[in-house]
Amino acid sequence: MILYKVKNNYLIRKSINIIVFSISIVYTILTLSLLFFIFGYILYQGVSAFSWDFFTKLPVPVGDTGGGMAHAIIGTIKLLFVAVAIGFPVGLMGGIYLSEFAQKGRFGYSVRYAADLLNGIPSIVIGIFVYIVVVLPMKHFSTLAGGIALGMITIPIVLKGTEEFLNLVPSTLREAGLALGMPAWKVILTIVVPTAFPGVMTSMMLAIARVAGETAPLLFTAFGNHHFSEGWMAPTASLPAMIYTYSISPYSDWRQQAWVAGTVLLLLVFLTNILSRSFLRRRKMI
Repeated sequence: MILYKVKNNYLIRKSINIIVFSISIVYTILTLSLLFFIFGYILYQGVSAFSWDFFTKLPVPVGDTGGGMAHAIIGTIKLLFVAVAIGFPVGLMGGIYLSEFAQKGRFGYSVRYAADLLNGIPSIVIGIFVYIVVVLPMKHFSTLAGGIALGMITIPIVLKGTEEFLNLVPSTLREAGLALGMPAWKVILTIVVPTAFPGVMTSMMLAIARVAGETAPLLFTAFGNHHFSEGWMAPTASLPAMIYTYSISPYSDWRQQAWVAGTVLLLLVFLTNILSRSFLRRRKMI
């Protein structure tokens, strides 16, 4: 009787396992199919209109065919550069502090909670905040203001990623460094951070991929430009803003340009994710 119950329970558990596993496979295939459909459709719409002019020329007047978004590509690179220069140091230092000095305590909890709140704030709200704090006092839109808005979005991503990967470093490495007489700050800079660097770099690249497609904060900060932006204090064009402007226009040529810009932006994000994954895979943490 006991053997019968054990065998019956085993068959029930096995049947449930097969059912749940089959459902997981079906939903995984559906999710991947949706992803590949979106990716393929954007490529289908954009690749057909790819041309060298898109990367080297400025937009042409309405009614003329051709032209490109060279100014928007350069503007996007400049915006990302400012975002990296502002967001990465703050996120990196904050992650190191939380992992090495504030694992417990109210202040560390407050910093983590603030990072979670910042990560949950809609990007358009961040754009409005930077508009009030930066754009209005300067009395003009600028590349700097757009970069600040994007940098604020990257801070919690880099901070949380840095903290998580630093926490994965074995404590024995820290103890070994301290046992050799190294001060705590030197152990962190020469042992802990280099060990976790592949993971930290991955979080940074994912942060870039996250903000590369942001449009709403740029409408309030960088605004836009039909020409190359000079310096860092003038309005600048960006691929996300150009996609938004061109996609809602009534001109078929502009809408086609929007598909091409979307394809370029998608490939940029896709390549960034591939690089981050390959970088993490080549340099596995100890």
